[in-house]
Amino acid sequence: MKSFFDRLEEYILVGGLAVLVFLVCLQVTMRYFFHTGLTWSEEVARFLFLWLVWLGAAYAAKRGSHLRIEAFVQKLSPKSRSNVELVALLIWIVFSAFLTWKGAELTMILVKRRQLSPILEIRMAWAYAAVPVGAGLMLLRLLARLARTLRERTGATEVSR
Repeated sequence: MKSFFDRLEEYILVGGLAVLVFLVCLQVTMRYFFHTGLTWSEEVARFLFLWLVWLGAAYAAKRGSHLRIEAFVQKLSPKSRSNVELVALLIWIVFSAFLTWKGAELTMILVKRRQLSPILEIRMAWAYAAVPVGAGLMLLRLLARLARTLRERTGATEVSR
């Protein structure tokens, strides 16, 4: 059974995607039929897309549904496959930690500079904060998966003894 937070996360992502599609369709309609655009809709769509990508990446990490090429891994023995998947998970964790760290650094630079977006005059730090938030959430979920994986491996080793 899904928790409240699982459903909330799905609703936010689906709702955000619906708003994004609506804004893009509205912008295209305005340009095509009325030969004018909504200046603010492009900027909102860009920022919304940025947040949806990073939150969606964290959601996919939770579900284990990121893209991966399995042609090589499927040819390995179950033990070798498990080891390769563990190494890949560790690399992914390091990469997510790096993204979180560097994304937070960039966001803090933008907070100090007080840089604003050109149309809506929203602080750019809000847009760029999607990177450390999404990567940090992904990192937490990957660490949880690592803990689960290690627990399962330890349990399997103890049972086989």
